[in-house]
Amino acid sequence: MEKQILNSSSIRLIGLLYVLVIIFAGFSQGFVREGIFIPGDPVTSASNILENEDLFRIGLVTDLLAFLLDAIISVLLYLLFKPYGKTLAFISSSLRLLAHPAIGTLNLLNHYLALHVLKSETLSLSFDPGQIKALSHFFMETHGYGYLIAGAFFGIHCILLGTQLVQSGIFPKLLGILMFFAGLGYLIETFGDFAFPGNETAFAWIVGISAALGEVTLAFYFLIKGQPSKSIPS
Repeated sequence: MEKQILNSSSIRLIGLLYVLVIIFAGFSQGFVREGIFIPGDPVTSASNILENEDLFRIGLVTDLLAFLLDAIISVLLYLLFKPYGKTLAFISSSLRLLAHPAIGTLNLLNHYLALHVLKSETLSLSFDPGQIKALSHFFMETHGYGYLIAGAFFGIHCILLGTQLVQSGIFPKLLGILMFFAGLGYLIETFGDFAFPGNETAFAWIVGISAALGEVTLAFYFLIKGQPSKSIPS
């Protein structure tokens, strides 16, 4: 009896979904929030949110779409690597589900509340404008911390995924190595930002470069090349 891994079409589907996740999440975090939120400046941040309300809302929607697609990717990755180690595949995919589809999705409440408090008539009756802007700024800061917490789960997933890529023997080992370092990048940013405040920019560069090399390379390899079906002994 033999088990079949996912066929090349399914692997290309993983690649396509992964590319979409990178685009959607990159737009939300790298363009919308990075362009609108000004750390330490509640007044300007609040003005940016209100002046770009449609863009801010779109940023939330694209993030949510990315997390929904990531849930599908998690299941497909489990099916892909299950024949090479069911337990490792289960743990790896579970961590990915926890990172973005679970923690990341709940964290979007902070993104939404940053806008909601600025437009709330009820709050305007109880707090002065400066306090409301500070509250909005607080929610944006909280979103950033939530993103870091999700990054810890995702970092370990990337390390395990890199291990699976190498162990399976059906993909170039370089992909696994790059994903391993991408995972380290996420962990360095998460624990570095919490343990060594003041170095956020340096940690962001580390995760940005390592994730780009690992995740983007893997996504486009899956999308463009895929991998023919291969039978393995049960």
